[in-house]
Amino acid sequence: MIRLLDAVLTRWRLTAFLSSALMLAVAHGFERIGGLAPCYLCLKQREVYWVAMTVALVGMIVVRTGPGANLKRLFNALLGLVFLVSAGVAAYHAGAEWGWWPGPSVCAGGGTGGVSAADMMAALNGEDRIAPPSCDKALWVFLGLSMAGWNVLISLALVAMSALATRKAYA
Repeated sequence: MIRLLDAVLTRWRLTAFLSSALMLAVAHGFERIGGLAPCYLCLKQREVYWVAMTVALVGMIVVRTGPGANLKRLFNALLGLVFLVSAGVAAYHAGAEWGWWPGPSVCAGGGTGGVSAADMMAALNGEDRIAPPSCDKALWVFLGLSMAGWNVLISLALVAMSALATRKAYA
């Protein structure tokens, strides 16, 4: 187990990049294959992973330069902060799903999925039948947690891994 953790942390910026890409792929899979349209907060959670990928990629490039080699800890810590933001956005979303607080006003939709041809024709005719997905309804739950809930746990694990990589200043 220690060897596996060491291997992951040795290439933390690459691991963070690939982890973020995997999270985005899973989210897009639920959307495209599963037919679960993302709400506003779902899209915000995805944006954070795009930021993490960018930070990780820039970090991989910069630390390979002469003076950039001293910036390993900085990039690892920055990734930790990005993943902490991810956990925060996901926790806010999960809290809205549980009814602990209201979601943003743009999340008042209530739609549950895709758009049909009839919906598009109605929109062309001026009828307002297409509602965006609501942020306060979990469309998928596994072991008692929605996708936002799982994202909180995964993001917190990525924060912990970033902290370990920062502490050890892995390459």
